[in-house]
Amino acid sequence: MGRVAVVTGAASGMGLAVGRHLAESGHRVALLDLDGDAAQRAAEDVRDGDALACEVDVTDRAAVDEALRKVRSELGPVEIMVTSAGLDEFAPFTDITPEAWARILAVNLTGTFHCLQAAVPDMLSAGWGRIVTISSSSAQSGAANMAHYVASKGGVIGLTKALAVELAPHGITVNTIPPAIIDTPMARRAEKAGNVPSIDTIAAATPVRRAGTPEDIAATCAFLCSDDAGYITGQQIGVNGGWYL
Repeated sequence: MGRVAVVTGAASGMGLAVGRHLAESGHRVALLDLDGDAAQRAAEDVRDGDALACEVDVTDRAAVDEALRKVRSELGPVEIMVTSAGLDEFAPFTDITPEAWARILAVNLTGTFHCLQAAVPDMLSAGWGRIVTISSSSAQSGAANMAHYVASKGGVIGLTKALAVELAPHGITVNTIPPAIIDTPMARRAEKAGNVPSIDTIAAATPVRRAGTPEDIAATCAFLCSDDAGYITGQQIGVNGGWYL
């Protein structure tokens, strides 16, 4: 039986692929994104899966709460939550401003907190839930010129592990996927700006000799959101092409 799934950052890249995959699995999917028009186009793309678009800034708790109220009204209580909304930025540590630090943490870590805290009561009521956060392999390995991003994603991993322990007795699993190089619009922007080596260069150094795709993330995410994954919680599921970090 299909459930109600919410995916953030769902208008492009990994979030869009996750939304499509969950819809194809028979779930009723809400696609949340800061770009409302793009979210609507994404919802139309997966309409066969009964998708709903919501424009929302995950740093705005009132907006997140309102989006979840809309989801409950139109689709039903939330039982699956995937937090893919994220923001990257590149700067030497000594050049990171307090404002840039706060902005990255607000989107990547506090935004994840807002979305999960808004959704968990539905899962507690149901006695069943699946949460998957999208973190980053950079939080496992470190990365130059990304201290604020790495710190935010490390926080996501820690939050995931804490919630996994707290929510496990209630039938709710909480896992994180820390991707390595995934060919997404965000990665291409970083490549074009010269902030990272070319995706082809990174892919050539990857044991499987290719970059990951959003669909690689989506397939893993869909499994973690299934009944079959009920004994997996608190884990970092590395979808990374063989990078051992």
